[in-house]
Amino acid sequence: MVKLNRIYTRTGDDGTTGLVDGSRRSKADPRLHVVGAVDEVNAAIGMARLHASPPTAMALGRIQNDLFDLGADLATPDGIDGALRIVPAQVDWLEDRIDAANAALAPLTSFILPAGTPAATALHLARTITRRAERDGVAAIAAGEVLGTPAMQYLNRLSDYLFVLSRVENSATGDVLWVPGANR
Repeated sequence: MVKLNRIYTRTGDDGTTGLVDGSRRSKADPRLHVVGAVDEVNAAIGMARLHASPPTAMALGRIQNDLFDLGADLATPDGIDGALRIVPAQVDWLEDRIDAANAALAPLTSFILPAGTPAATALHLARTITRRAERDGVAAIAAGEVLGTPAMQYLNRLSDYLFVLSRVENSATGDVLWVPGANR
């Protein structure tokens, strides 16, 4: 008899999922909304990597790994010793990259549309999903969840970095500017 290596466990059939500490939560739990949104961010960044220039793709690869750390952090309730957590150095790395990339860009003179090259457009999509993940985190905190400050800072900086990277990817063709009242 051959034993199958199955991906499904059936433990979530009742509408719950397990956290790192072994506790079970409803799949509609505010903490799990954040975890799910971070998973979506990671998938969107994977799509952006397909189109990105090599330096951007390399940075996005690091971010995808950080997002797994973030997912583990968010799936671990407060007070668990030795848990994998987002640390300030990961936030600092994003800030350093934002500052360096932004310094090489022309100053903004208008709002920009989430458009342009395939890479820039995919990065804008990842940015908007990141903003939703951040809003979900704020909602989870408002509902009584304890989420680490570095985790929330990481999401906030990540959306900024994705915005700057979209501008970098559009730098050869230029930002797609908003034209107020263009269709009146």
